[in-house]
Amino acid sequence: MEPLLQPGDRIAVSRVAFSGSPIARGDVVVFDGRGSFAPLDSGRGWLGDAVRGVGEWFGIVPNETVYVKRVLGVAGDHVTCCTADGHLTVNGRPLDEPYVYPGDAPSTQPFDVVVPPGRLWLLGDHRADSVDSRSLLGAPGGGLVRTDRVIGEPIAILWPLDRLGAMSSTQKEAQ
Repeated sequence: MEPLLQPGDRIAVSRVAFSGSPIARGDVVVFDGRGSFAPLDSGRGWLGDAVRGVGEWFGIVPNETVYVKRVLGVAGDHVTCCTADGHLTVNGRPLDEPYVYPGDAPSTQPFDVVVPPGRLWLLGDHRADSVDSRSLLGAPGGGLVRTDRVIGEPIAILWPLDRLGAMSSTQKEAQ
């Protein structure tokens, strides 16, 4: 999610961010990727999973199943890549994406997706280095993430201390 987040950043997440309003295009979400981005079974067994879970809770072991991505498509949206000039489109409208990592194309992988109810189409801001919905096009679910897997919205960077502070993750494209 560079440049919004850097590798190694630890963030605070608002679990109530979307309780009063639905998830919208442009929102940045934190979600549990098990069953879509990560396998349901880690293969470590219950003891290995428990030890890893404790390490993740204390922040000394990176979490392998929680992801941060930007919402590009919500229920009913038709998201495609790309126009002749290289833009993604949503419902036929080209997107202005000022948050995309400098030098990255909006996507080098073509796609044409209609987002069903209860699902999201998610992309990282550093498109050249992101495992996101495009990575799972041929998998069951087609790269779409269930809305009930969303944990919340990142609201602050907690670590490292030189990046400590509130974050603005709602740089939305004009609706």
